[in-house]
Amino acid sequence: MASFKFDELISEISSTADSGVSFSGKGLKLDDASSAEPVVSAINNCKSLNYLNLEGNTLGVEAAEAIAKALEKHPEFKKALWKDLFTGRMKTEITKALHHLGTGMINANTRLTVLDLSDNAFGPNGMEGLVVLLDSPCYALEELRLNNNGLGIGGGRMLAKALLDCYHSSKKCGKPLSLKVFVAGRNRLENEGSKALAEVFKTIGTLEEISMPQNGIYAPGITALSEAFAMNKNLRVLNLNDNTIGEKGAKAIAKALPHMAQLEEINFGDCLLKTPGATAIANALKQNHIKLETLVLGFNEIMTPGGLSIVEALQNKTNLKSVVLDGNQFGEAGKAKILAEMQKYGHDNILGSLSDDEGEPDDESDVNSDEESEASEDEYPEAPVITPTSTPIAPIVKPTVALAAPKLQPSMLNNLSINFMSPTPSKSINVEEFLQNPSQSNFLALGNDRESIILKEAKDLPKDEEYLNKLTSILMKVSGLCKSSDKTITQSATNIAVKLYKELFIWSKNEKKKLLTE
Repeated sequence: MASFKFDELISEISSTADSGVSFSGKGLKLDDASSAEPVVSAINNCKSLNYLNLEGNTLGVEAAEAIAKALEKHPEFKKALWKDLFTGRMKTEITKALHHLGTGMINANTRLTVLDLSDNAFGPNGMEGLVVLLDSPCYALEELRLNNNGLGIGGGRMLAKALLDCYHSSKKCGKPLSLKVFVAGRNRLENEGSKALAEVFKTIGTLEEISMPQNGIYAPGITALSEAFAMNKNLRVLNLNDNTIGEKGAKAIAKALPHMAQLEEINFGDCLLKTPGATAIANALKQNHIKLETLVLGFNEIMTPGGLSIVEALQNKTNLKSVVLDGNQFGEAGKAKILAEMQKYGHDNILGSLSDDEGEPDDESDVNSDEESEASEDEYPEAPVITPTSTPIAPIVKPTVALAAPKLQPSMLNNLSINFMSPTPSKSINVEEFLQNPSQSNFLALGNDRESIILKEAKDLPKDEEYLNKLTSILMKVSGLCKSSDKTITQSATNIAVKLYKELFIWSKNEKKKLLTE
């Protein structure tokens, strides 16, 4: 009888473990071949280079070429962990560096499984370097992480084409691309970039995680993505946080949800679902999705009926670990009802704090605002990713404990002359265009969802030293419309102004607390 060789088994198991080179977080400035020598040497001395982690360093063109040459000797290379690798580099440098790295892997005939280039601001131009890699026999790729790269619509389209070309080439070779993880948050993909990527998801059909937060996607893009999600039956993680799903987009997602029974995590936080959208999603989750562990629906202007429909839909979800409903519009009575229902189903220990609740709507206009979300696709602005307004802003002075009102400069009121004749709506515009010229016609041209769009612009302002001036500027421009002879404009502008004043008050209160604790 042959003896069992335990030592050989241990050796075999050890050999299959990940091995590689990591310079993560070293802060190295790799400009040329000389400065890249420590990395090159480590690669050359690594017998089995499964991964190369260069996160948190800065890579130049010549250094990239030297590292690429070293990679040519490692066909076993599988994981390129290159987050935050080009700080301070010109976009042209990034493109060339990526081109070198891609060429090195192609020459080595690697079968990359993980590519992480997150937090590198290479933009659409940088995609040219990445396309070189994706056009190669990169058929084993399972994880693609491109978070915060500033791709834009053009970059999104280029990425989609490269992935589709890769898929079709791999299929001809009998090894179809089976991507499992796709991460592309904070990339300004908008509707058109999302539609292009939806075709990729629909074609591949093997995705288990799709994460696309903060991309300025509205209902048309959400609808296209939803159709693609339905084709990926093994989807476990779906993150669309901080896009404008709205009621129309929620209905499209609800239609797709029955085809995604394996979902474990859903994140639709800050997506302007409102009550009808939340209800649509709740109804779609009722019967199935027993594997669901995390549901994030915070900051969606959901009122109590919508919150209760969500809780009811979760009663049979025994694997739940976290439910986030903070920042909605339940009010104290509504929060009590929701908590009671969660306790009834034994889920109260997984419910978030329900903090930052905006309270119940103040008037009928808030209750009826859900009806306004039924805007046609043409009314959704195509460029919701906001850049600072070009209106000159007065410099801010840090307030004392007794916070004074901001001193407004004349330049902040440059565009506040309002024509109170009957306005004629122009074609659909985005919020930046409205703030540059806050006329009645431009206000109407924002579409029926104008209140949500302007409030989202205000909430997304960075809380830096310019926050007070920028928020006040938006407030003044909207307030200038409150005396319009058009009741629709007056009512809508007043509602927005009241909520902006509330934002200003909250900011002031928080600043006072900070000063008192300093």
